[in-house]
Amino acid sequence: MSETYDLILKGGTVVNQDGEGIRDVGIRNGRIAGIGSFDASQSGDVIDCTGLHVLPGVMDTQVHFREPGLDHKEDLESGSRAAVMGGVTAVFEMPNTNPLTTNEEALADKVRRGHHRMHCDFAFWVGGTRENVKDIPDLERLPAAAGIKVFMGSSTGDLLVEDDDGVRDILSVTRRRAAFHSEDEFRLRERQGERVEGDPSSHPIWRDEIAALQCTQRLVGIARETGAKIHILHLSTAEEVDYLIDHKDVASIEVTPHHLTLTDEAYHRLGTLVQMNPPVRAPRHSERLWWALKQGVLDIFGSDHAPHLLEEKQKTYPASPSGMTGVQTLVPIMLDHVSKGRLSLARFVDMTSAGPARLFQTARKGRIAVGYDADFTVVDLKRTETIGNDWIASKCGWTPYDGKEVTGWPVGTMVRGERVMWEGELSVPSRGKPSFFRTGSGSRVPFRRH
Repeated sequence: MSETYDLILKGGTVVNQDGEGIRDVGIRNGRIAGIGSFDASQSGDVIDCTGLHVLPGVMDTQVHFREPGLDHKEDLESGSRAAVMGGVTAVFEMPNTNPLTTNEEALADKVRRGHHRMHCDFAFWVGGTRENVKDIPDLERLPAAAGIKVFMGSSTGDLLVEDDDGVRDILSVTRRRAAFHSEDEFRLRERQGERVEGDPSSHPIWRDEIAALQCTQRLVGIARETGAKIHILHLSTAEEVDYLIDHKDVASIEVTPHHLTLTDEAYHRLGTLVQMNPPVRAPRHSERLWWALKQGVLDIFGSDHAPHLLEEKQKTYPASPSGMTGVQTLVPIMLDHVSKGRLSLARFVDMTSAGPARLFQTARKGRIAVGYDADFTVVDLKRTETIGNDWIASKCGWTPYDGKEVTGWPVGTMVRGERVMWEGELSVPSRGKPSFFRTGSGSRVPFRRH
């Protein structure tokens, strides 16, 4: 007797551990129950995926959804709506909210806010500070905790641990991979005079490549001293690429679509809309990032979705805040690079699903395999669309890619077997749940140097 399924995805090109091939996927109770060739009679619900590619659900492990405290810019519902509209099935949200996510109560509050209100599944980074060091071993193991995030350079919010002693104290007690915003705060303070009022193109001159490299060098040294695992967020410089090649045993690396796609010429077109920390830089940096991507040095993509209202972004530099939208455009921007031959589809999948699962030890996510959550990003690799502000579901309603034509488009977003988005429309009520992580994930080497 043939098996029956709640839903069958039929006739799509499935990309998984076996490579690419036209296969059907059977789903039961929110999980993948079979991969192969199935008759439509084996399920009461069949989605025809002929001509489409069925990818493991895309995870974006760096988003700022601003809730609580800054939810006039974004909130967990609107940010997650933007995520699923762009094909993203799970997000890790950042701790620089108000109040800061630095204790068990603040994390539990976010989980309550997100449960069945967010459209995708979720986890939350916990901010590492001088004040909560003693609690970090417990905080990083709490339900829905993605790990510990540390700002070594100031950005949006009040989280900052800029000194080596503070970072050392945190890394001495972490057991999971800790994530870092790596810019040298001391150099940033010294160079504030490099900012030119009204000229956002001075932003990368102020927050220069030396500030990034110096901080990353300090951070790697402390990680080696303490035996910790670290994750460098939004890598932006050629110098850091060349340095980190020799330190991949302790450091994983995230790269953003904007650091791969935009260069400093965008300041003349877009002004403060392209202002980010760390900055978009000269072409030599993006060229080296692409080299590192092709050589396997980089580990994952993250959007660093960090929205601000248009009227806030249009303030005169440097009064303008740093940050842009990105969670909704991650998939189409990077698929456009696939269409242009700069990136293979297999590498895209590894950078958006298998890679995050491997680094952060997510449970039942990151692969199209029996027993895993039925999370899928369904895409049309041949479809050409123009990204526009009117498509953006974020509260702020704008994107630096407004008017950009791309080839490769998210057709559907499926979370735990439910068709959350299909052909640009939300299909079911918000039913996002916390992501789980494997017990014992992120264990460190068993020694310390003192």
